[in-house]
Amino acid sequence: MTKSNLISKELLEEIGAIDFAYTEDAHATTFDIYSSWVKDGHHGPLGYLSDERKEKRKSLKEVYPSFESALVFIFPYINEKKLLSQMESELKMASYAFAFDGEDYHFVLKEKMAMVLDSLRGQGIKCEGLDAIDTKPILERDLAMRAGLGWVGKNSMLINREYGSYFMIASLLLDTKLDIELKELEVDHCGNCTKCIDACPTDCILDNRTIEAIKCISTFTIEMFKDCDAPEGFDSAEYFFGCDICQDVCPWNKKPLDEVELLESASERQSFFNEFFLSKDKNQIVEKLESMSNKEYQRVFKGTSLQRTGRVGLLKNLKKL
Repeated sequence: MTKSNLISKELLEEIGAIDFAYTEDAHATTFDIYSSWVKDGHHGPLGYLSDERKEKRKSLKEVYPSFESALVFIFPYINEKKLLSQMESELKMASYAFAFDGEDYHFVLKEKMAMVLDSLRGQGIKCEGLDAIDTKPILERDLAMRAGLGWVGKNSMLINREYGSYFMIASLLLDTKLDIELKELEVDHCGNCTKCIDACPTDCILDNRTIEAIKCISTFTIEMFKDCDAPEGFDSAEYFFGCDICQDVCPWNKKPLDEVELLESASERQSFFNEFFLSKDKNQIVEKLESMSNKEYQRVFKGTSLQRTGRVGLLKNLKKL
């Protein structure tokens, strides 16, 4: 079977992916860089990157012993980025949180990988598989890179020449090889550009295409749930959840963003985000959150990316701005 027969354009459209690639290489080529990064303490408060799961990231066989191949897909949120850019707001949130109609991408992408597995089986492929999203101990950008979907930019994001970097990655690990054409590996196209490094208000981007997590706005606003000191420069960023700054200035995102058509209308949950956060000033949002209980917050934001941060974490973010 050929690539077009196994993973058809119709299937890609059905699951909402813009591209995919295939690899049989289980070994993470940047593991030594990652290991040194952890050794130097740049993972900061993200303990799950340095615990017993660290060594598992060396090879996909450590996560899925039956591994023979992987299908890697990219799912865009550039439409949502453009939608957010059109909204007048005092504060900003990461555009990925608007993707998939505001639903937490972990749940959505897991379902989409199940659809791919069902499609393969429906074509007579006898296989088992494991969805690999960023909750598993996998260097997912390395996997996408060695499958031929792009290169790791200076901001540590995977960049694709055609689609930029406004996308999520999801993979399906399989226990069999497929007759699918391999993509050529992409070369580095960052050149001498330092726009992402220069634009980061907290200076979190390091010179080996990694970041210092403790300084990263996304780490502070999403991963740190209790009150703590904000990284220097945070108050100038205007982001209360996540951060897009290093992607916003990347030249590889300009053309895709210019070409994308603005969504005709926001979904119900996107409209809710706009009404709750983006159409209000900071003090109004703080007042609203302080009037809620933690239980109510979890109920209101259940199934969204903002559920993870929690009410206390979100208040922490807003009060540091």
